[in-house]
Amino acid sequence: MAGDLPEYYFRVRENGAVVFRVDTENRLRRIDMEQIAVVNIRNGDVKAHGGRALTPEDDRAIAEWMAARVAVLAARDIDDIHRAIDHLNLTAQWVQTRASAPQLEEVTDPLLLAMHDLRTVLVRKKAERMGQGGV
Repeated sequence: MAGDLPEYYFRVRENGAVVFRVDTENRLRRIDMEQIAVVNIRNGDVKAHGGRALTPEDDRAIAEWMAARVAVLAARDIDDIHRAIDHLNLTAQWVQTRASAPQLEEVTDPLLLAMHDLRTVLVRKKAERMGQGGV
């Protein structure tokens, strides 16, 4: 198992990750994880841990992870939007076929406000794109 482990482990956090170097080449044959850095995806900041200097290999591994993570998060964002579209369709079907009057009373105003807000933003963004020559 130890031979199959990656050289680095990234513990994902809200805005990035804590980076560990994985060491299996110790005399006790244990898996040791030494924290080497903290990464912030939002601003691209990489802070070495404990006053250490990161090696070029560390920098390369972190940059590769950051690029892959940004791609994963972008894919999740668009997937979430497609799921929201599905939920809107399912909600319309629920309202049409199964919702009771008390249930509708509970959700109608919040749904209408959220949909109005979304429509306003979508229309404004579409108008901006049309004004720039792209649709």
